[in-house]
Amino acid sequence: MFSTLIAAVTGGLPPFTATTIFSETRVDGWLAAALLLAGGWYLYGVHRLKARGDKWPVSRTIMFVGAGLGSIAAVTLTGIGAYDTTLLSVHMVQHMVLGMVAPIFLALGAPVTLALRTLPKKPRALLMSAIHSRVARVLAFPLVAYAIFVANPFVLYFTDLYRLTLEHTWLHEVMHAHFIATGCLFFWPLLGLDPLPGRWPYPGRALLMMLSVPFHTVLGLTIMQQKLLLGGDYYPSLGLTWANPASDQVTAGGILWAGGEFVSVTMLGVLVVQWIRASEREAARVDRQLDREEAAAAQLAAEQSEGQSADMTSLTPHQASEYDQRAATS
Repeated sequence: MFSTLIAAVTGGLPPFTATTIFSETRVDGWLAAALLLAGGWYLYGVHRLKARGDKWPVSRTIMFVGAGLGSIAAVTLTGIGAYDTTLLSVHMVQHMVLGMVAPIFLALGAPVTLALRTLPKKPRALLMSAIHSRVARVLAFPLVAYAIFVANPFVLYFTDLYRLTLEHTWLHEVMHAHFIATGCLFFWPLLGLDPLPGRWPYPGRALLMMLSVPFHTVLGLTIMQQKLLLGGDYYPSLGLTWANPASDQVTAGGILWAGGEFVSVTMLGVLVVQWIRASEREAARVDRQLDREEAAAAQLAAEQSEGQSADMTSLTPHQASEYDQRAATS
């Protein structure tokens, strides 16, 4: 049975190169269907908004459909997906994209906001109930999401679970979905534009983002220095003459280390930009409020002045003279 599995995995795959990323592309399976449905739903929502005269930023559409769903397709339907059970380094690239890159772009696409603006009344109420449910509040709490985000890779790679995902196709697909869900759970409250419960202020979000940087360093270095192969004898049993599992594992750890730090630092920069823009919007809002208050005060003073002038015109000459004398002595 295991030899049959090996044959199915390798399938006479040539050495992994930049060319095989395109030559081994396969558009099939449930994930391709899910990506098409998600993209179609999003574009239909944008169409509905425009049809009724509402605007939707083009940048959000590009983020969600192009960068978000596109990056998922790039690492699952191309040659990267074909080699993800053959080379640990390729799997690690896939892990980084599914768990970090794609969720960030999906969050910046604000799909929940789009759904709330386009869904009929009852589905919209159901979505709002789900967003503000107790389960959502717990999972979206940043410390809970951070703990799940950090703990999951250690549980996956340093137990027998990783080998099981290599040997069972259905479990491997579940792992892909799990990477995406875990990344969304962590990054959505930090960088997303959708209304979520219990969202932290920007200083707290920036701190949590900074704490995610050393996590990738520790995990990447641990994998690089690991003497035992992840997955046990799975990779050596493939019998690939063009790959060395030990050196490939070192490469995989380096990808996780460098890639994790690059993405985290980049997203910290995105968060700072969002923070600055939010501060500018708040300052503009305060300025508008102060302008309204000053205008109201000026109008009230003008009305009072007009009232006093009207009262003066109704005074007799003797009363006006007494009023002027009191004003001069006050």
